[in-house]
Amino acid sequence: MPLPSFISMYQQLIAAPSISAIEDTLCMSNKNVIELLAQWCESLGFTCEIIELEGGKGRYNLLAKRGQGDGGLMLAGHTDTVPFDDSRWNHDPFKLTEHNNKLYGLGSIDMKGFFAFVLQAISELDEKQQTQPILILATADEETTMAGAQQICKHQNLKPARCIIGEPTDMTPVFTHKGHMSTAIRVVGRSGHSSDPERGLNAIEVMHKVTTKLLNLKELLKNKYSVEHFKIPYPTLNLGHIHGGDNANRICGCCEMHIDMRPLPGLSIKDLQALLIDATKEINEQYPNAVSVIDLHDPIPAFSGSTDSALVKMAEKIAGQKAVAVNYCTEAPFIQQLGCETIVMGPGSINQAHQPDEFLAMEKITPSQKMITDIIKANCFNA
Repeated sequence: MPLPSFISMYQQLIAAPSISAIEDTLCMSNKNVIELLAQWCESLGFTCEIIELEGGKGRYNLLAKRGQGDGGLMLAGHTDTVPFDDSRWNHDPFKLTEHNNKLYGLGSIDMKGFFAFVLQAISELDEKQQTQPILILATADEETTMAGAQQICKHQNLKPARCIIGEPTDMTPVFTHKGHMSTAIRVVGRSGHSSDPERGLNAIEVMHKVTTKLLNLKELLKNKYSVEHFKIPYPTLNLGHIHGGDNANRICGCCEMHIDMRPLPGLSIKDLQALLIDATKEINEQYPNAVSVIDLHDPIPAFSGSTDSALVKMAEKIAGQKAVAVNYCTEAPFIQQLGCETIVMGPGSINQAHQPDEFLAMEKITPSQKMITDIIKANCFNA
């Protein structure tokens, strides 16, 4: 079966919903996307391995390889998307729509579309001239737990020399990025009638004390840690969500806040977790065991790369611009555990990611396609 056209691949990928979310009711299997990609990879002579994630739930990774032995180039991306708010979209999220020189659709740049670019590039290169293995990795659950990448990095026989993760960077090479922690701070007090406050322990009042400590920690992080490569050079702490109590005339028995933290390279997850525990220690001594610190998902470490690596130098030359550091995070720290030089570089703008009416600007298709083709050719084909 011949490979579909670039636009046809794009259409079919967008039309296969694969939402992942912390809330189970919103989650979907990514199997349809994985099977589409496997079918297209096989048409180009790849051997495909479809791997169900541990714990099941209908989530799968795809590992496709053409060529023998270790080494070569792996092109990696995730197959899931974030949920969407239908009321804020002007176009059908699951139908690739061309309008005003833009291609709209959920996953158009974050990041199903990357696979269409990769497969189109490979189809235009002469397989007989291939000298190094080409691998295509498609993962599940990047938008939530990164379980797909965490599982694939334990693969016993996966040893690429280099990897490009095609997140939307406008084809600017990214050599390092921050990590991500989502943490719940839960305060358990004692409920009771509001007419006698002393008979209870108001969890909202205790959370007020916790919030003060967290804001102090926020300033400590800003003033103590810095990496100059980043536009925001310090670790950030965001108070993102809070809920507590159920009625005005009841002493609040439980209050929970969700926070987001972005560690820098060189600041470990354990160090950051220790700072959080320390920030709540005094309050827990005052109100024994009232405050709990709970990971909402496995923390994502920062990605530490080097501007001196051969892959970065090659990507900079092809892109015509210097590699940069970014504040968001990707699967790179897990893929890097395979021992390969790793960068993040893909079509589309990160400003469109997780937004209503996500789109790929069509004028970027041809230059992005050329750069992806040139990278594959430089790594895996005779000059």
